[in-house]
Amino acid sequence: MKVVELNTKNDTIPTNLRLLLILEEISRVGIPITPTELNAQLGLPKPTIHRLFATLEAEGFLQRDVDGRSYTPGNRLRKLSTNVLSSLRVRTARLSVLNALAEKIGETCNITLPDREGMLYLDRVETKWPLRIQLPVGTMVPFHCTASGKLYLSSLPKTARNTLLTNLSLAARTPNTITDVTLLNGALDRIRADKIGTDDEEFLDGMVAVAVPVNDSEGRLFATLAVHAPRLRMSLDDAKAHIPVLREAADQLAALTDARQQD
Repeated sequence: MKVVELNTKNDTIPTNLRLLLILEEISRVGIPITPTELNAQLGLPKPTIHRLFATLEAEGFLQRDVDGRSYTPGNRLRKLSTNVLSSLRVRTARLSVLNALAEKIGETCNITLPDREGMLYLDRVETKWPLRIQLPVGTMVPFHCTASGKLYLSSLPKTARNTLLTNLSLAARTPNTITDVTLLNGALDRIRADKIGTDDEEFLDGMVAVAVPVNDSEGRLFATLAVHAPRLRMSLDDAKAHIPVLREAADQLAALTDARQQD
């Protein structure tokens, strides 16, 4: 498949490619970006780039960041990316990795994606044990008290993390939920160093979980891979013992995404 490079200042960009190139670059940079900053690559007339951004914002593919000048992916673009990841061919291969992992560990394993209000369950494979915790695909779980959510928060730049924590509702879900911003920041610093998200009965009473990152080709977390289980069957230390196989599976999932982009 031919790849269109963004550095096309000296070439004529077909009109029907301009919106796609903007969405591609917005997704690639992974941080809020202004039309002027993005246009340094495209080299379109200033009125044109602002008109295209306005169109994408009006249609829900982009949304303004808190500074009012820069833009981030909107709801429709986030849904688009989730639907692409859920396409049948990719999902079949992804579920084979997840099934093998769940079989090896013997507990429920899941993949989540960060969304605006929490972590979204993309895929999961249930344990065969009769005692299990039901969190179906499509469930949204909080950032601050789940292994996957805390792992995602830890991956953010400090300024973005602090802004998000300031505006999050750190509601106590269990007696173990960390609701103090300073204490949570300390926990996130440790998670950032280890690259292991943990949930020690912080989201649901009696449930523990660990999560590892699934990184994109730029080395950024775009999803998480986690295992969770009732404490009756697995302690947090027991869960951490499975980190090597979780990391191996996360590498396989990342490779699937890279292969999809190169097809």
